[in-house]
Amino acid sequence: MSAAQHEDLVRAALGLGSNIGDTLGHLEAALAALAATPGIVVVARSSDYRTPPWGPVPQDDYRNACVVIETRLSPRALLDRCLEIERGLGRVRDVRWGPRVIDIDVLIYGNTRIEEDGLTIPHPRMGERAFVLVPLAEIWPDAPLGDGRTARQALATCPGRDEVHPMRD
Repeated sequence: MSAAQHEDLVRAALGLGSNIGDTLGHLEAALAALAATPGIVVVARSSDYRTPPWGPVPQDDYRNACVVIETRLSPRALLDRCLEIERGLGRVRDVRWGPRVIDIDVLIYGNTRIEEDGLTIPHPRMGERAFVLVPLAEIWPDAPLGDGRTARQALATCPGRDEVHPMRD
């Protein structure tokens, strides 16, 4: 087993989003790439949700979803794999909070807390973002956010819940 892997499976949550081109196709391609990765098993996938963009850059609405995985990859190796999938699908990081073909965020990695260059787990501010909490609470309501709350508890008081709409396609 490589240094990038752990002996035991760890339950983790990932957030996915897209608002350029074939958003459903981009999420499906990202999920297929994750599922094909040695050391990652996709356990659950949320519904897709249409959500308004976050941040100051004018852009189209997003398609957002969350997945729960079990993984043997270390947190850094998991992040590296997510970034590799993003690049493979054409993601270019040029404008902060700008439009994107695909975005894959590591939200939760077991009960692990990490603050390193380029990697913070649990994902900061996810407890304030309905576009993360709605799909996450759908598939893992008891997900630990790292602030003492679960996804379900945080969603109960999260602003913007009424702006997150299920998608049917």
